[in-house]
Amino acid sequence: QVQLVESGGGLVQAGGSLRLSCAASGGTFKSYAMGWFRQAPGKEREFVAGISWSGGNTNYADSVKGRFTISRDNAKNTVYLQMNILKPEDTAVYYCARGGALATMAPRDTLRYDYWGQGTQVTVSS
Repeated sequence: QVQLVESGGGLVQAGGSLRLSCAASGGTFKSYAMGWFRQAPGKEREFVAGISWSGGNTNYADSVKGRFTISRDNAKNTVYLQMNILKPEDTAVYYCARGGALATMAPRDTLRYDYWGQGTQVTVSS
């Protein structure tokens, strides 16, 4: 059974930084694209960033491009999301998810992901 566990969320002031981690167990982590999503209260879950199975390709939502960086360490079965210059509108629960096997580009559609973590809260104060 695949399990994804996020960590690293918290409360930070606007302009600050946080680094989220997502540790995977079960399955073959290194063979799958991974994605980060977020969901704010009253809003739909949205794509934030994705990384291909090899780590060679990344893609981002326009709202976070230039501020967030996704990376992965296949030896540690972990994917990261470095978030800089945080804004109050980044406040949400952040989820990691497993995408397609051997995908060269992480999909943006939530339906293309089969396993999800429980989420970690990120709150950015103004």
